[in-house]
Amino acid sequence: MIEAHIIEIEKKLGSNKVLLGDKVRERYSHIWETDKPLLAKAVIFPLSTQDVSDVLSICHKNQQPVVVHGGLTNLAGSTETNADEIVICMEKMNAIEEFDISSRTITVQSGVILESIHQEVEKKDLLFPINFGAEGSAQIGGVIATNAGGLRVFRYGMTRNLILGLEVVLADGTIISSLKKIIKDNSGYDLKHLFIGSEGTLGVITKAVLRLQQKPKSRSSAFVAMNDFNKVIAFLKFIDAGLAGILSGYELLWERNFKAMTAPATNIPKPLPYGYKYYVLIEGLGSNQEQDQQKLEELLEEALIDELILDAAVSQSVKHTELFWRIREDVDILVDQCNNVQNFDISLPISEIGTYVDSIFDILNKIPEVENFFAHGHVADGNIHFLISKTNNSQDLTDKINKIIYAPLTDLGGSVSAEHGIGSHKKTYLKFCRSNEEIQLMRSIKTTMDSRGILNRDKIINYHS
Repeated sequence: MIEAHIIEIEKKLGSNKVLLGDKVRERYSHIWETDKPLLAKAVIFPLSTQDVSDVLSICHKNQQPVVVHGGLTNLAGSTETNADEIVICMEKMNAIEEFDISSRTITVQSGVILESIHQEVEKKDLLFPINFGAEGSAQIGGVIATNAGGLRVFRYGMTRNLILGLEVVLADGTIISSLKKIIKDNSGYDLKHLFIGSEGTLGVITKAVLRLQQKPKSRSSAFVAMNDFNKVIAFLKFIDAGLAGILSGYELLWERNFKAMTAPATNIPKPLPYGYKYYVLIEGLGSNQEQDQQKLEELLEEALIDELILDAAVSQSVKHTELFWRIREDVDILVDQCNNVQNFDISLPISEIGTYVDSIFDILNKIPEVENFFAHGHVADGNIHFLISKTNNSQDLTDKINKIIYAPLTDLGGSVSAEHGIGSHKKTYLKFCRSNEEIQLMRSIKTTMDSRGILNRDKIINYHS
């Protein structure tokens, strides 16, 4: 029996925008779990902001919980559903509405794929700097809703730094449209920041104005190796100063990652020998390929002489650069080597990373149910990712490993999430990096903006607590 409010949505939007019954179960809630049927009353495919407004107005009136789906790459459970919920899927709102070269902005609907934005702006020698492995699937609405980071945060900042305007639909269907293209706007509260990183709990993002950068004319990359984490930090300072502002990436891999990513089965040649503890991948985006390449090589030679680094390999072609970055970006290679994989993206002061990761590795090595583990991350901004392979996916084992990873972060002044969000998987551990007063303020904001608790209910915080 189809509920009356779902019939009302069908009549309002048209039956071609609504999936019911078996068609719902043919879908899924995450791209890594395509074998698990989606649990939901219905899936709605809006084509406009007004469609989203109409759906939310009806759902608000009927206290119908809603989950928003984008590219389904989220790793914190933000897109997970249950059988009592309705899914609003943004994939058909995928238009690029305006490209303003003079103001260096692009206005897009929230369902546009991140890679499509990269391709479009590149035609005009511009750059949207947010870049990560899932760019071919991730939709910009989800990127904004999770305040995604990626490989170039060190230079360009998080997604938050690159959003000039937003259009959002509130829980009751109210449309808040502020699609300004200006950088400076000090007229009261900057409301867009309520929604950036809110994981769909405060409103549904429908459009965004993105701030673009001029496309660099050169790209230089190198892998370096060292055995002392203090040298990892010292070399970061050295190379950043030496490259005079063009350093855009500083990615750290522990040896077990480097070996797994360059194993014979991957067909990715290793740029450096095995046997070092740390492998750092650096990127410089500049204005002159020949000069920038020469400068990088000179700096690496100096670092070798001064024993800041123990080995180095410089990319000599576009193909080499792409292979270098596959070693860092193609996380699916690691996922394929894991059973019952458990993911983490934590943040902590850079100076604490070496000791913290060593201690985590020691603990994980002593747990019989842990088969393997990997660590890598954007060390220049303090963000480390773990992937842990386990013999089983029991809740007890999952909780045990969560506490191992998260518990030390309180004393270190770290965070349980650097860029993936909290979702449903991490909300129990939010207390490790947020005070009771902060969590209560979050709950107050949620209650004020979504009085019936229909938007991504019980994501980030428990609505009823």
